[in-house]
Amino acid sequence: MTSERRPQISALQTPALLIDAAVLDKNIAAMSAALPGPRLRPHVKAHKCTNLARRQAAAGHEKFTCATIRECEGMVAAGLGQDLLLANEVLDASRLGALVAGGARVTLAVDSPETVKAAAAGGVREVVIDVNVGLPRCGCAPGEAGALAETARAAGLQVRGVMGYEGHVVGQQDATERAEQTKTAMEMLVSAHDDVGGELISAGGTGTYLLNTWASEIQAGSYALMDTEYGKLGLPFGQALFVLATVISSSKEWAVADAGLKAFGMDHGNPDLEGATVWFCSDEHTTFSDPRPVGERVKFAPAHIDPTMALHERAYVVAGDDIVDVWPIDLRGW
Repeated sequence: MTSERRPQISALQTPALLIDAAVLDKNIAAMSAALPGPRLRPHVKAHKCTNLARRQAAAGHEKFTCATIRECEGMVAAGLGQDLLLANEVLDASRLGALVAGGARVTLAVDSPETVKAAAAGGVREVVIDVNVGLPRCGCAPGEAGALAETARAAGLQVRGVMGYEGHVVGQQDATERAEQTKTAMEMLVSAHDDVGGELISAGGTGTYLLNTWASEIQAGSYALMDTEYGKLGLPFGQALFVLATVISSSKEWAVADAGLKAFGMDHGNPDLEGATVWFCSDEHTTFSDPRPVGERVKFAPAHIDPTMALHERAYVVAGDDIVDVWPIDLRGW
C-alpha cells in the first residue's frame, strides 16, 4: 500500500494514542544491543499490548514479566507464554494453574507462607521469592528469604530464584545517586539469593537497566515507548508514545485541547507539549499556553506510560502522518 492510500492521523477522532513506528523500532533495537536475549525480561505492564510484545520477542526477548493474571492469560493466548513471570503476589492462583496445565510456563512471585500456599493450591509449579530491597511494597525481608524458599519446596514447588524491584531508585535523576542506591538494593537481593539458590536474580527497570549488573535478568518495560519522567534521565531511548488531541477552544493567552485526566496517567504530573507549557488537566480538557487555532492537532507526551496505555483501547502505529497499523491494547483489565 502506498503512503497516499494509507489513512491519515488527521482523520482520527481524538483523543487517540499514537506510536511512532520508527522510534519504537530504534528503542527496541537499542535495548536488544544492550541486553541481548535472556538478559532482558520485558515487562508488559508498560504497554499491555501483545503486538508490541511480539516486536520485543522478534528482537530476541522471548520471556516476559507480567503484573496481572489477565496479562499472563493474554500473552499465552497470543502464543507468547514460553516463560512468563508474574511479578506480583496473588491469593487465588487457579487461573494461572490452568495456564500451566495447558502447557504455558508461568512463574509466580511469593513473599509469605500464604502466597506459597496459594501458588501450590492453584496449580502453579514454579515460584521466585520476592524480596523487599527498599521499596515499601511487596517482598519479604532479605533474611527471611531462605526459610520461605524451604517452605515453598516443602509444598512441592520449584524455586527458580529471587526477585526484587528497586522501584524507589529507577527514577532518581542524579546518576551517581541512582547507581549507589541500586548497589545497596542489589546487595540485599544477592544476599537473599545466597540463601535461596536458583538460576534467577530478577530485578531492575528502565532507569537502572545498565547500572544493575547484579541481576541475571532485567525487567525493564518503559524503554519501548518512554515517557517524560524517564526522559529526564538522559537514556538512549526516544519518546515513541503520544496522545493526539484537537484544540477545541482558544483565547489570546491559552488554548484547550480535548484530552484530559481520562487520557493520561497523571501520577507523575502533567503531560508535555512541545512549544507550550501545560497549565492543568481536567476530566476531558488540557489547558496550555501558546494559543493555537481551533481545530489544530497537537501531540502530548505523557509523564507516565503505564497507566496512560491502560486508559486506551487501541494504539495507532504511525509513520509521519500515515497510520500503518492499529494495535489493540488487549492486556487491559484483571
